[in-house]
Amino acid sequence: MEIAVQWIRTTWTKKSRGGEAAARRNATPVGFVIPSMAPSSAHVVRMYEQNGFEPYDGEEDVRRVDVQLREADGRLRVQPRVEPLFGLPPRPRRPPAVRLAPGQWVRWQLNYRFSSASGMQDWSYWMDTFNIAYGPVDADVFLSEPSVHVDERGPLR
Repeated sequence: MEIAVQWIRTTWTKKSRGGEAAARRNATPVGFVIPSMAPSSAHVVRMYEQNGFEPYDGEEDVRRVDVQLREADGRLRVQPRVEPLFGLPPRPRRPPAVRLAPGQWVRWQLNYRFSSASGMQDWSYWMDTFNIAYGPVDADVFLSEPSVHVDERGPLR
């Protein structure tokens, strides 16, 4: 069965934590049209503060995307990976994996906060949005409302 994977990462610093810059960041899209790609590829979109959150897209081998995908019993099991090192903000209990039936899709969002190892640099932040569809879909599927939405974002302070 076909699987469409889109991984969107938005990165920023304290400069975009308030005001006009935060408004620009918060207005970034959470879904894009899927370009035609190899079947084992994921559509990867990156938006960076230093470029005014302009989207840059490309292709990545789906196995390099930070999400576990497993087909079984006619369904697709979806579970993003979160390493313990990336535990900020606190995630006391992660939601269970989502099992998609053919024709369904999930939008799963997580955010992170980082400091340099020595603490000499300011905090940096990123948000990952995983849009994953099971079965054949139109190129604009991720512009609509998902069948399932998992919001695992936490307070970033």
